[in-house]
Amino acid sequence: MNFEKVIFGFFITLAATLNFGFFIGDMTRPELHNVYGLGAALVVSLIATVLKFGDRTQLGAVHLATSLVADLQLIAAAVIWTWASYGTPGGMDGNHMSQVISMSAGALMANGVSVVLMVGETLSLRR
Repeated sequence: MNFEKVIFGFFITLAATLNFGFFIGDMTRPELHNVYGLGAALVVSLIATVLKFGDRTQLGAVHLATSLVADLQLIAAAVIWTWASYGTPGGMDGNHMSQVISMSAGALMANGVSVVLMVGETLSLRR
């Protein structure tokens, strides 16, 4: 068993599941979405991105691209949340939360592509 592949798979899967956990719930109700869930999804996604830097294959480049897309989407979601909470008079409301959830959905899609690529790569390996 390759321990490096285990860590790689762990962080890719964890990034997807944390993002999914944040995403679930009514998009107009901020109380159903935890800011720490978004933060955890972002941190784990950034760790997964760092782990993808060493791979020099074409598939590795696609893995890195999907991870960068997820990072960008989650960073945008965090910026919108911060701006809505501290920069607007009304604070976080349903409209702002729907924008945050939309960004999270984009990251979730990128994470899903990354997981599918990882599973496909694993299935194509020969012993």
